[in-house]
Amino acid sequence: MENLLDNVAPKSAPRNVISFANVAARYDGGAEVLSDVSFNINSHSFYFLNGASGAGKTTLLRLIYHLLPQSRGQIKLFGKSTAGLSRDEIADIRRKMAIVFQEYSLISHLSVFDNIALPLRVRGTSESYTKKLVARTLQWVGLSQYANALPLNLSGGQQQRVAVARAIITQPEILLADEPTGNLDDESATKLMELFIQMNKSFGTAIIMATHSQKMLDSYGFPRIIVGDRKVTFKESSGRKIITDPPLPDGFGAARITPLKKDKTYFSNLSTDLEKQFEDIAG
Repeated sequence: MENLLDNVAPKSAPRNVISFANVAARYDGGAEVLSDVSFNINSHSFYFLNGASGAGKTTLLRLIYHLLPQSRGQIKLFGKSTAGLSRDEIADIRRKMAIVFQEYSLISHLSVFDNIALPLRVRGTSESYTKKLVARTLQWVGLSQYANALPLNLSGGQQQRVAVARAIITQPEILLADEPTGNLDDESATKLMELFIQMNKSFGTAIIMATHSQKMLDSYGFPRIIVGDRKVTFKESSGRKIITDPPLPDGFGAARITPLKKDKTYFSNLSTDLEKQFEDIAG
């Protein structure tokens, strides 16, 4: 069998992946939703994003994913300023990120397997590699028996695990999660957190997870990004950290999957779809 770990690079040391300097954001010339926001986030970090509804949590995620340009200030992603980037350059940056939504955002007419395989296929990854990696990812999230099922035939918790599998398949350097446990029961939410934690530990992925759940905030010892009064502050959590270590599937490592080709149309359409999903949440 082909060794999927051939030529895998060692896990990189922590480095700055998100930098905001005096950033402000507004919509359609209105009042600023966020003002003078400055912070740095490194790889290997895990933050909860917290704040009242409408405070600006989703706006912050939109700024990071470059769905919303800042009205002033500077944003750097992976050490590169986002000011004046071309569409292709923005697409290149977004390839290093992934988003998981509360509403799963799966393609209903594609099987579970094909939903997870989609990011690899649009990158031109060989089908033999794709099939092996998807199969092992399905095993990791505990859904191997549902490979051929359609998303609507799964429970909410299972659909969310499919969404996570689709995000993790490209081993992103940044994962943005917008209320991913909001529709899940406690058991499903815990399983999802186990996957996020292992992703963070094994790949060094920087994770920013928006949540309203006080139980989630209290149960895990991750620091918090708090949005309120147009400002962003950071707070260490006093909660206990639940240590989980589900095994990774064979074939995963710290190396990123290298695109063999660029599908500009796909990434343009994907950006439009993501923007529509963000529009459902004000501010």
